[in-house]
Amino acid sequence: MKSESTNNEIEIFEIIAHGGNARGLAYEALTAAEDFDFDKAEELIKQAADELTLAHNTQTKLIQNELNGVPNEKSLLMIHAQDHLMTAISEQKLIEHMIRIVKKLAPKQN
Repeated sequence: MKSESTNNEIEIFEIIAHGGNARGLAYEALTAAEDFDFDKAEELIKQAADELTLAHNTQTKLIQNELNGVPNEKSLLMIHAQDHLMTAISEQKLIEHMIRIVKKLAPKQN
């Protein structure tokens, strides 16, 4: 059974919000690593990952709805949300790598 497409603005804004939160937390983690506060950096990266999970869960819900015959409206806002999430994921992975590099370059404490 095919239904009319749905707008899903709430879900779209959830993806944008959680993706933005993740990006902000990842950059805070990088700043903490620059200060050699790796415990704080690790906690912030974990929080960023949690935010990405929330965004991804919403995205998965939208995809599952579409697979079950409830198509989503293809809008510029939806494209923006997808782009925002993809960028947040990419930046988090890059920042995680940068933090590992900073750890290797950190002065050794006795």
